[in-house]
Amino acid sequence: MSDLYFLSTRSNNEKILASQVIVRGIAGDGGLYVPELLPKIEKPMSCLEDMDYKALAFYVMEKFLTDFKEPVLRECISRAYNDKFDNPAIAPLTEKGGLYFLELYHGPTLAFKDMALSILPHLLKEAAKELNINKEIVILTATSGDTGKAALEGFANIEGTKVIVFYPKKGVSRIQERQMTTQKGSNTYVVAIDGSFDDAQKGVKAIFNDKSFNEILNVNNCMLSSANSINIGRLIPQIVYYVHSYINLIKLDKISKNEKINVVVPTGNFGDILAGYYAKKMGVPINKLICASNENNVLYDFINTGVYNRKRELKATLSPSMDILVSSNLERLLYELCSHDVSVINSMVGSLNKKGEFTITRDMKEKLLEDFYGEFATDDQTLKTIKDIYDNYGYLVDTHTAVACSVYKKYVEDTKDNLKTVIISTASPFKFPNSVMKAVNKKFTSYDDFDLLEKVAELSNCSIPKSLKDISKRRILHSMVCKKDDMGSTIFKILKI
Repeated sequence: MSDLYFLSTRSNNEKILASQVIVRGIAGDGGLYVPELLPKIEKPMSCLEDMDYKALAFYVMEKFLTDFKEPVLRECISRAYNDKFDNPAIAPLTEKGGLYFLELYHGPTLAFKDMALSILPHLLKEAAKELNINKEIVILTATSGDTGKAALEGFANIEGTKVIVFYPKKGVSRIQERQMTTQKGSNTYVVAIDGSFDDAQKGVKAIFNDKSFNEILNVNNCMLSSANSINIGRLIPQIVYYVHSYINLIKLDKISKNEKINVVVPTGNFGDILAGYYAKKMGVPINKLICASNENNVLYDFINTGVYNRKRELKATLSPSMDILVSSNLERLLYELCSHDVSVINSMVGSLNKKGEFTITRDMKEKLLEDFYGEFATDDQTLKTIKDIYDNYGYLVDTHTAVACSVYKKYVEDTKDNLKTVIISTASPFKFPNSVMKAVNKKFTSYDDFDLLEKVAELSNCSIPKSLKDISKRRILHSMVCKKDDMGSTIFKILKI
């Protein structure tokens, strides 16, 4: 297999292999690393049926991580997808009412971020070893709720690393916050900021691009890397579960080989749905990627108008992991839509930074609409969807998955398309018990989040996940708070620089 190289969305000056990309996280020019070309799935889908999740992960990921030796990559995969997942299928596909829910929340933090952040620490450690990097790698992460805990869990006590997570103090659920602030690990640090996720994400990007900041780190034998989906090492493992879901539909005799399906993805930062787009371009027979937004519907507007406009008030919704106005991974899609023209990307990024908006060309919009459909759901629609699904099928979904289901209903009404459809179920209902139980019955409105875990268990006929048992009684280990403009100085304080 020939080597696959990566380059920045903003320049063609440098081509590097996966190990360097994973360690760096973000390109030196501020762009995001992308594969020079997307490899193809050369085998027929029906020939992949006998692969379990680990084997399939190796088959897909080796196409991108060409400088990882086979035994090394297989070992990373084996360490990632083990009994820390409470379902042997890793990502089971559950049918309810003719819809197929791809449950991506069976990992230790109960959200889809585990699918990638269970393996990224192992990839990063092996990449650093291969490149003879002896510096301490500082994993810098902004989170809207789920990435933070998954990064902390994945990197806790990994030798040669420190992981620092910034989250919006008032922008995550109580369960999400408690998951992070009780995280153990001598190398883990959690910081609340007095702003939004967009503020945290903007701050992290600025720090990555601050040359003087990074020079100070270098002098102190440290370097930055990222666990956000700006790191392509986060994105590549997510491609696997799109292939996995299609293969499972074949194994269940729900589709014939090469039959097209739709996929609905609740997304804010555009990483999860971008992985689906990459899977489609690699050969998975996906018809439409249905982009489901909440009331922060900047992606809905973009898909339907071709104008990306972040100049609006950020709303706090019942699906907080999607409360985002600047979708970082969209830049990677734009790179594909403009046929890798970096001048177009730089123009759009410049316009977004200066004016708060940009407009894509007619040709780019036509390409966009070939693959994507966009809609959004309000909080009221989200609650109604949770109740309808539970009343009709006895199945509990979280608020983000409910956004996807609500949007899918609108898609069918709009297009009359009845292809088999996979709903990407991104989080467990246990992570958002207040909203989920309030939707099922208003009598639960006054209950505490932690008390409601027992009620969710009763209604779902599932035990409370061990990662949440007694979480309300765990000692708070992280209580640091900073202003959004003080993130850099806070990092220096943590690193004792």
